[in-house]
Amino acid sequence: MFVAELLRQDLPAQNIVDSDFTFLNERLARHYGIEGVAGTPMRKVELDEDSVRGGLMTQASVLKVTANGITTSPVMRGVWVTERILGFETPPPPPVPAGEPDIRGAVTIRQQIEAHRADPSCAVCHARMDPPGLALESFDVMGAWRDRYRAVNEEVPAHPGVGLDGQVFKFHFALPVDPSGRLIDGREFDDVRQLKAMLLVDQEQIARNLLRQLTIYATGAPIGFSDRRAIETMLENTRPSQFGVRSLVHQVVQSDLFQHQ
Repeated sequence: MFVAELLRQDLPAQNIVDSDFTFLNERLARHYGIEGVAGTPMRKVELDEDSVRGGLMTQASVLKVTANGITTSPVMRGVWVTERILGFETPPPPPVPAGEPDIRGAVTIRQQIEAHRADPSCAVCHARMDPPGLALESFDVMGAWRDRYRAVNEEVPAHPGVGLDGQVFKFHFALPVDPSGRLIDGREFDDVRQLKAMLLVDQEQIARNLLRQLTIYATGAPIGFSDRRAIETMLENTRPSQFGVRSLVHQVVQSDLFQHQ
């Protein structure tokens, strides 16, 4: 429904990263902590200016499939953002000596990742994909907002919650979530809101990647070096509409790549 709205209204491709609306029903709104939505049918809902739920990468559906059902993975979520949203291909891991980096003593997932990145052969790719994944640590495995991790600690009072099986259970709070990071270009952010703002600076790259993905889907073929000029021409043709999603689709279906490849 979200993507269909982008198409119907020819909304700018930047809405993939952040938008001032989403689609909710009462149950999903409750999951998001958004009040004033009643009933089962899904409907378009305007979001508050400071809401984290605009766009695709903070929808619970995406956050759920980029976790393993038990724990969150900044690497999985980071790769999803860098590849699906920004269009940067993650190369295969380089050949490294047998065995894993020594992460003994690492308590949090951030500490484990930093220990892993200490290996120069691992650091190159992780410098790009880890930061957005760490920003998304503010969301648990089901895409609900969290400020702290959960743990088992019988020495502190328990809090009511919902287990992985959907049943009510009690849990204990652990360490606070640290969603800050540094992008590969050196820009630093404190949370997912600031990350989104930084990604939106390059709206053209967001639109370019969406156009490439649409072209691959439409033609069933990868984008080759000789296709780059056609992609850039189509992208430029949609600039007046702020790279509207429907305009991008129209460019694809009218292109030689689609009609003659």
